[in-house]
Amino acid sequence: LLSMATAKPSFGEDNDAVPTDGSVGPIVDPFVGNVKNYVVSPVEYEGPPVRGHLVFNASFEGGNLGRVDSISEFEYDLFIRPDTCNPRFRVWFNFTVANVKSEQRVIFNIVNFSKTKSLYREGMSPLVKSTSRPQWQRIPPKSVFYYRCPEHHKNYIMSFAFAFDNEEDVYEFAYSYPYTYTRLQRYLDRIKARRLDFFKCEVLCVSVQQRPLYLVTIASPQNLEDSRCKVVFVTARVHPGETPSSYVCQGNSWYTLSV
Repeated sequence: LLSMATAKPSFGEDNDAVPTDGSVGPIVDPFVGNVKNYVVSPVEYEGPPVRGHLVFNASFEGGNLGRVDSISEFEYDLFIRPDTCNPRFRVWFNFTVANVKSEQRVIFNIVNFSKTKSLYREGMSPLVKSTSRPQWQRIPPKSVFYYRCPEHHKNYIMSFAFAFDNEEDVYEFAYSYPYTYTRLQRYLDRIKARRLDFFKCEVLCVSVQQRPLYLVTIASPQNLEDSRCKVVFVTARVHPGETPSSYVCQGNSWYTLSV
């Protein structure tokens, strides 16, 4: 049995109690939904936006960024939204940045992570790509810092430095390699089109947002209907930030179907 369900970050629904300030307990949510083409100007600037006033967007499938605070001309505090119906888990982020200046240097602080232990402490780094370089790349680990911050209730913060080099590009940043619900749907459609007699795909349940979650069974035709057979159960991710396991689950099923 293969559970191909994918957990998703929340896309605009209300959260009654979301700890957005890095605290352990819930507080009233000061923002609802992902930022959409949100222009951030320096704190004391007055006037229309100009080149270098960054435009943040997370209003797309898999996107997650709920709030942006300008600390200085070069530094920004970023608040990520929690898992759907689980405000204590805040890990996944995925957003774009546009309207940059060439050679513009910035520091992004993800200030409301919920995990104290993270692979960012062991050398992992966020991913980045741009319109002219569509392949994901790791930000150099020497530019990434994971630490406790007294200004944010001594919670762990992930900061990374980055230099934009192309004014015409839109840059996208992510916690890890995104794996979207649409990607899952397309993958399952490819398998269904093969009409294999040892493959069965059925809706196990629906998510809070009413998206079907699928149960895939790979077995010989006579075993598909035999409830007494022993099974190997493989499940993909539970939380949005666990996207690597979705790739593992897809690869596992593809290999199983190819032999």
